[in-house]
Amino acid sequence: MRGQGEVNGGTTSADGGALLVIGDVVTDVVARHHAPLAHGTDTAATIRILPGGAGANAACWAARWGCADVRLLSRVGRDEAGWHDVRLRAAGVRPLLVADTETPTATVIALVDETAERTFLTDSGAVLRLSPADWSPSLLDGVGHLHLSGYLLFADTSRQAALLALESARDRSIPTSVDPASAGFIGSLGVDRMLASFADVDVLVPNADEARLLTGLPDPADAAAKLSLNVPLTVVTLGAEGALVAESGTVTARVPGTAAVAVDSTGAGDAFTGAFLAARLAGADPASAAAEGCRAGAEAVTLIGGRPAPPGPRGAG
Repeated sequence: MRGQGEVNGGTTSADGGALLVIGDVVTDVVARHHAPLAHGTDTAATIRILPGGAGANAACWAARWGCADVRLLSRVGRDEAGWHDVRLRAAGVRPLLVADTETPTATVIALVDETAERTFLTDSGAVLRLSPADWSPSLLDGVGHLHLSGYLLFADTSRQAALLALESARDRSIPTSVDPASAGFIGSLGVDRMLASFADVDVLVPNADEARLLTGLPDPADAAAKLSLNVPLTVVTLGAEGALVAESGTVTARVPGTAAVAVDSTGAGDAFTGAFLAARLAGADPASAAAEGCRAGAEAVTLIGGRPAPPGPRGAG
C-alpha cells in the first residue's frame, strides 16, 4: 500500500477519488533540547526551520502512503507561499494556497524534550484568515473524501469557511473527517461548540487527550465509544500504544502500536491521519486503516519535524 504518491489528477488505486485536505500550513521552528529548560538563561538545543502544519502534514503522509491525488487548501502569507508550495509538491501534494497580503504564514515553535515529547507555541497567522470567499464547491470535483484540520474551527472566519466546506461535501454525499487538533484550543473554544462542529461528520480522529476533554471520560475507550454515538466512526490515537476504533457506540478494534525509537513526536498524529485516510480511500476497513496509521506514526517519530522526509535548508529550491 505504501509508496510515494504523484499528483497526476487521478485517483487512488481503488478509484476512491482524490483526498482534499483543508487545513493549516505552518512554518515550524523545531527546537530539540536534551536538558530541562533553564528559565531566564540559555539552554542548548538543535534548531531547524521546517514546513509543517497539521493539515499539510496529514496531506503529505497520505501521499507518502500511496494516495495518488492529494489536494490541500490553506491560506499562507504571500512572502512564504512559494517556499511552501515547492515543498508540498515535492511531497506529492497539489497545493491550493491562498496568498495573504496582510498576515504572515502561521508559525509554530515546537519544543522537543529528551523523551521526544513536544510542546507548541503557536502563532496561527494567515491560517485563521481562510474565509468563505476562498471556498468553492468546484474544489470538490473528483474528490472522494474531505478532511478538515480542526485548527480552522478556532476562529470565526476560518470556522465559517470550514463549515461551508463540510456542508458542500454533504450536499454531494462525499464522506468527511475531522481532526480536533488541539486540547488546549478546544478548552478555549468550548466543548459544546466544538462538538456541534462535528454534526454529520463521518469520521473523527482525536488523540486520547482530546477524546477525554470532548467527553469528560477518563478512559479513552469509553471516550471513543461515546464520541462514536455522534460521529459514526471515531478513531482515537494513543501514541505508542496504538489506536482505538469505535463505531456507533462500541469499540470494535484495539490496534497495537508499532515499535519505534522516537526522536521527535511532532506530526505523529498527522502521519496517522494521513495514512489512515489513504488506506480508507483504497478500500481498507477501519481496523486495517488504523494499523496503517500506526505504522506511519511510528515512522514519523523517527524523523525531525512533521513531514515524511526532511526538506533541504530553508530558501533552497
